[in-house]
Amino acid sequence: MTFLRIVVPVLQEAATLADTLRALQPLRARGAELVVVDGGSTDATWAIARRWADAVRFAPRGRATQMNAGAQGCDAEALLFLHADTRLPEHADALVRAALRQGGWGRFDVRIDGRPAMLKLVAAMMNRRSRLSGIATGDQAVFVRRALFEAVGGFPAQPLMEDIALSARLRRESQPVCLRERVATSGRRWEQHGVWRTIFAMWRLRAAYFFGAPARDLAARYGYSEAAPASPAAVAVMAKAPVPGLAKTRLAPLLGAVAAARAHRRFTIDILQVTRAAATGPVTLWCAPDARHRFFRALARTAGIGCRPQPAGDLGARMAHAVAAHFAAADMPLLLIGTDCPLLSPGHLHAASAALRSHDAVLIPATDGGYVLLGLRRPIAPVFEAIDWSTPRVLQQTRERLRAEGASWVELPALWDVDEPADWQRMERELGPARLPPSTAPAPPCR
Repeated sequence: MTFLRIVVPVLQEAATLADTLRALQPLRARGAELVVVDGGSTDATWAIARRWADAVRFAPRGRATQMNAGAQGCDAEALLFLHADTRLPEHADALVRAALRQGGWGRFDVRIDGRPAMLKLVAAMMNRRSRLSGIATGDQAVFVRRALFEAVGGFPAQPLMEDIALSARLRRESQPVCLRERVATSGRRWEQHGVWRTIFAMWRLRAAYFFGAPARDLAARYGYSEAAPASPAAVAVMAKAPVPGLAKTRLAPLLGAVAAARAHRRFTIDILQVTRAAATGPVTLWCAPDARHRFFRALARTAGIGCRPQPAGDLGARMAHAVAAHFAAADMPLLLIGTDCPLLSPGHLHAASAALRSHDAVLIPATDGGYVLLGLRRPIAPVFEAIDWSTPRVLQQTRERLRAEGASWVELPALWDVDEPADWQRMERELGPARLPPSTAPAPPCR
């Protein structure tokens, strides 16, 4: 049985997440399990986490909600909750194991990295206050025996002060083991808002919470906004069979035809995991040249994905067919996506489905002049007609068709996809090395 699961809640952490997760790889090599829980990021957070973690999950935004989601389905002996901007000591797993021989839960001392000299005093006061009060903060990397965490009900469902509330629950069972070894956390919020202003704001919030102010009210005062409820939308994924010479042919000069097909297979599995995690509505995989390839049959069998054949015709005709089939059977918006964009995340699908509450269409442009997602609240057939597919004119021509139909639409920030060798090299440079499945491996379930 795994001894330790490390749970990292994230939201828009692309700038620093790769460094954080790379630093945890020695612990993974020694048997620790790394689970990242995304709260709806629309940057590269999801894609980066997928390269470096054992599992990536999606949960409604909020550290308590995300950390509880990361702890679910765990058979490890212990859990460690780590903020995305915090680094553990080199042998944190051994330190946690030794600490849990003394008690049921604990935390590390903290060091705050940053320019202001005052941050050393802030960290020292945090550590001392924690020892005196038995209350741990999230910056101190709380760890706990899984059975105890489950017995106290996990983190309470509140948007702020969840670390204090969990500490209070755990302290009823035992006092924390306070390790003097330090985690290093970023001082970015102190630098951004000013050290003294941040100290004053945090103490004011803590005092209000101590005297009974609801955590939800304090969160609003703190500037925290809860995620809007998810909007329903079905998803149609356009995919080719992973056959050498058919899939990802423009990558073949760099990877070879077989590896290019394996890359397409990996992209398809990844995008289906994204749709499953987002859970906005039913997912249909539209298969070319048909749905009889063993890869598609394996997905239908192991993951329960509905697979339907793409008809003959250009890309526009095939997408128009998928749209017509959907709206003939369902009164629900539809999101059309391909498999070429490694950055597409559950957060993007939620943002797109939310946009369709007030618009006829939503687009996520591609940086090459096309688009990686088209969402429709109603069928608008002309958006697929007389389009110069696979050219930089696709997006502009789609806009023209929407405008001619009197449709309202919104465009979300552009993403890049992987079509050419330069795109593949950018992906490995910015996200980390791609992990391609063996050419003979069956399709794994989309967890």
